[in-house]
Amino acid sequence: MGGFHSHAPLSAGDQLIEWAARAAVLVAMALLCMKLYAWFVTGSMGILASLVDSCLDLGASLVNMLAVRYARVPPDDEHRFGHGKAEALAGLGQSMFIASSALFLMLYSVERLINPELIEQVELGASVVVLSIIMTTGLVAFQRYVVKRTGSIAIKADSLHYSADLITNLAILVGLVLYHFAWLYADPAIALCIGAYILKCALQIAHESVQLLLDRELPPEDHEKIAEVVGRFKDVLEVHDLRTRQSGRTKFIQLHLVLDGHKSLAEAHRITEEVECALREAFDDADIIIHQDPHTEAVDKTLSVD
Repeated sequence: MGGFHSHAPLSAGDQLIEWAARAAVLVAMALLCMKLYAWFVTGSMGILASLVDSCLDLGASLVNMLAVRYARVPPDDEHRFGHGKAEALAGLGQSMFIASSALFLMLYSVERLINPELIEQVELGASVVVLSIIMTTGLVAFQRYVVKRTGSIAIKADSLHYSADLITNLAILVGLVLYHFAWLYADPAIALCIGAYILKCALQIAHESVQLLLDRELPPEDHEKIAEVVGRFKDVLEVHDLRTRQSGRTKFIQLHLVLDGHKSLAEAHRITEEVECALREAFDDADIIIHQDPHTEAVDKTLSVD
């Protein structure tokens, strides 16, 4: 039996996802090296918290880079609906790893609150944190642009990591400033808050990944968009049995069209093809299945999406 594998060039959306995945890995590696040095020199708990977060980000970004590549593999004989759920699986795996590391960081921070230690070279630590903020801001801006263009769940999860990084680094900067003004407990206290925030982000990623794996329906605004597109066709008397889901970037749309039962098969097929083309224009990379139901009586046109 022949396979479905294709060596077609990457689409513009796939290229953006690939660039975003690579950029995340490069930035994470740079941040990891800087923070490792800064923590070794200063001994700051806040910088350690950021270092742990960067380790997680690098691991997550590497997994995402592999996941988005695998998700692009065309359907084959054993995976007729494609490999898009690799992104959701990657997100779920990342969330579990991130949650366990956040709990470890919180426990370590509590220990440092009980037994505080001095921080060395606060100015160096602050300089590294400021540079991290600048690099992370640029990456997050690019990732959000890619998510807006492609809707990639993997890049969205990665962007959430680095958005948390921004808040983490700002909090660390505040902690170092407070420590400079002799508040000894500022550094571990802020690290504890960062750990709790990272845990919250991990649970959000896990929830969204699980919903995608469970084939959650597309959001209401997409259903409204489908109704609006199909409603443009005067030959469509009714729409029912709409079912949707998403796997990776691919949105799956299934629906029934009620057409005049007296129309010929060729005419009904033509109308259905026009509806399908309109839906493909509205939803990039959509997989659309339309079933035709005959209506034998002249009725007023109604459109309902159940």
